[in-house]
Amino acid sequence: MLAPKTSHFPAYKQSLLNEFHEHLSKIKNLNTNTNKSNLNTRNKSTMEAETETTQKRHYWLLKTEPGEWSWEDQSTNGGKSKWDGVKNKQAQKHLKSMKLGDLCFFYHSGSKCRRVVGVVEVVKEWYEDDDGGIAVDVAEVGEMRRWVDLAEMKADERVNVGGFELFRQPRLSVVSVGKEVWERVCELGGGYVGDGRGEDGEEGGD
Repeated sequence: MLAPKTSHFPAYKQSLLNEFHEHLSKIKNLNTNTNKSNLNTRNKSTMEAETETTQKRHYWLLKTEPGEWSWEDQSTNGGKSKWDGVKNKQAQKHLKSMKLGDLCFFYHSGSKCRRVVGVVEVVKEWYEDDDGGIAVDVAEVGEMRRWVDLAEMKADERVNVGGFELFRQPRLSVVSVGKEVWERVCELGGGYVGDGRGEDGEEGGD
């Protein structure tokens, strides 16, 4: 009777085990690389979508007498309001041009206070209200960290160079704001609450 070749069996078994672990390692690496690729693709898609939204976004300024509807009224109303009562045809045209996600400066007008005090976002595009007028719905984003007076904006060279419609047509209650002017006014005010910056207006960290 021949003795079993036990001396060769463990080596063969070890070889199969090594091949199995090697194959398993390749599968893990493949899954890891696939997950990373999918994550990078999702991140890229998200960034592209955010960039596209930012590029399409337009900026506006909404005037209101603080005695009729102030920033405090906006805040205490759950941050939302229907922006109506606009009679001027050019101002109505601006309302009709607003899209979801557009941002608007909330501007206190009047003889005693003319200043940008906060930022609201368009949450419902234009519609006809019960009185047959034009309206949009806006929601509070955040108060300016420092209110920006009209005189300060007029004295700023970068705001003037940007061609602010507020200066050209001061009687309009709804005016368009160029991106450069928007960014400069935000800079003058130290940004606004909800803009992704810290309390001091600096970019927030991870």
